Amino acid sequence: MASEDEISLLVIVVDVNPIWWGQQAQREQEFTLSKCLDAVMVMGNSHMAMSRTNKLAVIASHCQDSHFLYPSKSWKAGDDGADDASSSGDGKYELLSVANNLIAEEIRNVMSKTEVRGNSTDTLLAGTLAKALCYVNRVSKDLEVGQEIKSRILVIKAAEDCALQYMNFMNVIFAAQKQNILIDACVLDSNSGLLQQACDITGGLYLKIPQQVALAQYLLWVFLPDSEQRSQLVLPPPAHVDYRAACFCHRNLIEIGYVCSVCLSIFCNFSPICTTCETAFKIQLPQMVKPKKKKLKQTT
Repeated sequence: MASEDEISLLVIVVDVNPIWWGQQAQREQEFTLSKCLDAVMVMGNSHMAMSRTNKLAVIASHCQDSHFLYPSKSWKAGDDGADDASSSGDGKYELLSVANNLIAEEIRNVMSKTEVRGNSTDTLLAGTLAKALCYVNRVSKDLEVGQEIKSRILVIKAAEDCALQYMNFMNVIFAAQKQNILIDACVLDSNSGLLQQACDITGGLYLKIPQQVALAQYLLWVFLPDSEQRSQLVLPPPAHVDYRAACFCHRNLIEIGYVCSVCLSIFCNFSPICTTCETAFKIQLPQMVKPKKKKLKQTT
């Protein structure tokens, strides 16, 4: 059991890519973005109800930007939701009503003000994770003397990976590992090699759920317990981790390639000049064997 001076911070990153969710609504009407956010609210409410010191943050990862759904700009630090206590009317913990209302209001603002161009389903996940790490760092600096914090990030991934974010994503993973922040991944559609690496490096859990409509059940069963409680549970077996890197020239996953000795950039084809740091490599050409000169014999 955690002590009263220990704060457990859970940051939930939700992929709200409108193109993917629009296609999902056509494929399966039972599981929409609204249903996904309902499951996220259940997860967040359960986390905050487990202890009065638990903290929650929810960030929406969009194809163009990332937005804080909770706490939002309208939420003030130290606000316990007393002004909105009458909105519940059923004796529910006031902070849970405030969180649910803010998440619902902010996601409506995000989706209504978004203009999508093209049909790309790439989500700015690396930037959203960087924002989550910054928030964890800010909360850590506001701790009182003697308090400790245990932070983790849960990513609910919908759209496919974007190879263009490979370097930024790896930087975020190593930054989280250095700060002892777990990254969990709950994948709704196709497997994510980047999130597999993130979970394996930081010690988190990776799960591609077999049934999307049962998202809330998987969140409460697998991802609600912290790292200490998970050792006592029977959880799904770990997934196979794809550690292939993406080349910097074509952004394709490769098994064998060329690595710059200066900036460690990866290329699938050899280039005499690194396109990242512009380092020119010395190419050793085969040495030409000079023919021996024949000595003229002097005759007497």
